[in-house]
Amino acid sequence: MPALTRAEFLKLSGAAAAAGLTTAAGCQAGGGASRPDMIVTNARVYTAEYANGGPTMDQAEAFAVTNGRFSAVGSTEEIANLAGPGVEVVDAGGMTVVPGFIDAHCHPGGMRDLFEVNLDVRTVDDIKLALRAAAADTQAGYWVDGFKYDDTKVPENGVYRRINKHDLDEAVPDHPVQVSHRGGHIAWYNSKALEMAGVDNSVTDPVGGRFERDENGELTGLVQQKAREVFDGIGRRRVYGRSEFRQGVAHMSKLMTAAGITSVHQTGGDSDGLRALEDAYAAGELRYRMYYFPSGDSDLYAALKAAKVYSGFGNEWLRIGAVKFGADGSASGRTMYMSTPYEGTDDHGILTMQPEEILEAVEDAHAHDFHIGIHANGDLTIGYVLDAYEKVLAESPRDARHRIEHCSLVNPDLLARIRDTGSIPTPFWTYVHYHGNKWVEYGDEKMKWMFAHKSFLDYDIKVAGASDYVPGPYEPMMALQAMLTRKDMEGRVWGDNQKVNMDEALRIGTIHGAWASFEENLKGSIKAGKLADFVMLEEDPHDVAMSDPDRLKEIIVHRTVVGGRTMHQV
Repeated sequence: MPALTRAEFLKLSGAAAAAGLTTAAGCQAGGGASRPDMIVTNARVYTAEYANGGPTMDQAEAFAVTNGRFSAVGSTEEIANLAGPGVEVVDAGGMTVVPGFIDAHCHPGGMRDLFEVNLDVRTVDDIKLALRAAAADTQAGYWVDGFKYDDTKVPENGVYRRINKHDLDEAVPDHPVQVSHRGGHIAWYNSKALEMAGVDNSVTDPVGGRFERDENGELTGLVQQKAREVFDGIGRRRVYGRSEFRQGVAHMSKLMTAAGITSVHQTGGDSDGLRALEDAYAAGELRYRMYYFPSGDSDLYAALKAAKVYSGFGNEWLRIGAVKFGADGSASGRTMYMSTPYEGTDDHGILTMQPEEILEAVEDAHAHDFHIGIHANGDLTIGYVLDAYEKVLAESPRDARHRIEHCSLVNPDLLARIRDTGSIPTPFWTYVHYHGNKWVEYGDEKMKWMFAHKSFLDYDIKVAGASDYVPGPYEPMMALQAMLTRKDMEGRVWGDNQKVNMDEALRIGTIHGAWASFEENLKGSIKAGKLADFVMLEEDPHDVAMSDPDRLKEIIVHRTVVGGRTMHQV
């Protein structure tokens, strides 16, 4: 696809809103409005809307798009009458069309994907080989950074063994090495890195962090959560320029729109990340819409508060999102903070913000009119976050929709409190399937209340779909499969009680994501007047769910359209 010009982007995102709404009324009335830019006919259209509280999702056969918005939705016969000179006519040939998917929590900066060592491999030898090759091209004193390592996907002699500092020493003895777990909250370091940071077996664990030791008290090289801060400022790392940041954005938006994602909530970032999005937008390389969260400790958040700019500022393509804080550990890294321990241990996980710190952050952000998103996986952590939300909403009520990022382990009491505060949970939607080997350490009983999409719906909570990429795969088709089957990659079922049906899964991935950014009147469903963001699928996921639900992730995304412009096509 050729890059969109800035003028084209402005056409899609500027004053077209009013024109689109006017055209919508004109087309539906069959009046004298201008012709649409595009019509799609002969499709199975699932709108994500429910008419009059009906039990099944509204369907249509066709729709029209004018000035980047849906302008009419109806039968093929009705919409075909709108064709004429200059109108792009797309005959779907019976394919399925759904609203564009919204990934309500992920980290798609793209820099690591382009410039770090990808360790999404399946043997320790391959890890060593990749690190060794990178080190050969790295100047003395500089770090070798690997990412996407997944300890439960690298077997050795038929069992899974985590890497350690000795493996890294063998691969790279002379450079500091960091290998980040795919979950992002833990990392392994070689002896050179530990030495440069002044870390030896006598080191003590900081509050909110941990240095793993073996049975003899020797450091293994695994460093968890805030303990990783000891490496800040140690050694030298490559400095990336403005052009490279923009390349990262362009790379990820191309990949994610190819998977059917039309909007993304990037949860955590700074001014460099925002500028990269602005640069990609200006260059016509930003293919999806962005709700961008400043990190709570970032220069960007401080500057926005000083300028009295808050969540929602921006346009239909790029908007300031919630402020992001992190209060506990990782689900996939097995460090989230829980009331009961991991199976066979006395380890309850790691809390990275104390309750008083959570409250202080929430009070300040709420007072500055910010939407708030706090990473809280474990049930205890979720409770602390809700304590803070309840307090500020009692003192200063508004439709805040404050969020609980991940919100992994819940219970009936927490569900009721989430509902009553109007909070938005964003649980992982591909994790059950992709990360199955990790759930052994949580056990069956916990898994009945983890990634609890069905329970959220039962409590009338607008749960949003979220991949957390890099930690989880971002593909919505895998997400549909995971939410419907609760099966991991080995066929084990985790939390059968949390299965949802296809209409529910589609709503989670579309209109609920729009609700989570206060944009439900702008996007998230196929409705006249809304932004024309949609996905054409080569198979109907409803049919596949009935015949072979384990094949849902194989459905091909034929076409992805954002604002009436095709961003991906097979």
